[in-house]
Amino acid sequence: MDPAGQVVVITGSSSGIGAAAARRLAARGATVCLLARREAELEAVAAAIRADGGDAHAHPVDLTDEASTRSAVERILADHGRVDVLVSNAARSIRRPIVDSLDRLHDHERVMAINYFAAVRLIHLVLPSMLATGRGHVVVSSTLSTQVPIPLFSAYLASKSALESYVRSLSAELGHRGITTSTVHFPMVRTEMSGGTEIYRAMSMMSPDEAGRWIERAVVSRPSRITSAFGVAGETSMALLPGVVTRATAPFFRRMDRNLARRAAAGDVRE
Repeated sequence: MDPAGQVVVITGSSSGIGAAAARRLAARGATVCLLARREAELEAVAAAIRADGGDAHAHPVDLTDEASTRSAVERILADHGRVDVLVSNAARSIRRPIVDSLDRLHDHERVMAINYFAAVRLIHLVLPSMLATGRGHVVVSSTLSTQVPIPLFSAYLASKSALESYVRSLSAELGHRGITTSTVHFPMVRTEMSGGTEIYRAMSMMSPDEAGRWIERAVVSRPSRITSAFGVAGETSMALLPGVVTRATAPFFRRMDRNLARRAAAGDVRE
């Protein structure tokens, strides 16, 4: 699908992956509607896109608030008449062992609030527009970590797995009415979210621009998923031997965290 002339809504687009994807899609002629909480940063991204000749519109919004989200969608539909593509990219992550979360159910609640419930709410609000035109594409940013047994991110991975299941149902129910979906399984990306964990300064990561390229591919080529060879191998292994793979990889991830902690403490910072 040529993105030129398409109305593309991108959440979490005040920085990182969402901002990079917005720049790429606007450069290809899409009208990009940027959604995020931070108004100043959002306006700066939109202004930079317009300065480069693109068509960008900032819509500050609290996606966890129904009234705020509904108002943003109503403004977009009033201005543009439709939504062709929704990129659900906004997310938050918490890295915490389960044993340290036994009295912190709110960790799961606040992650689900943005990663799952806010994403589904927004899909529900734009879906009537897509069904009315007989076409629409939903892209969700997910993670490689739903394909392999990664420890310490139980709340985050549960929310992303739920969203993946939802969009599979969306395709199964409405594919015949022109609604398609893509799930993007990102590896670690150098963003503010990953930067919240000190030891990850020592880890090599995908750049936001390269991650934005994956989103661009999801919008243009519309595969059901985009992932890495490692993600495919992990998913296949988990389907065949989940218990064996989980037991075998757990010591590896513990060693990896120890090594990253040592390197970060020694000032080994990666870009």
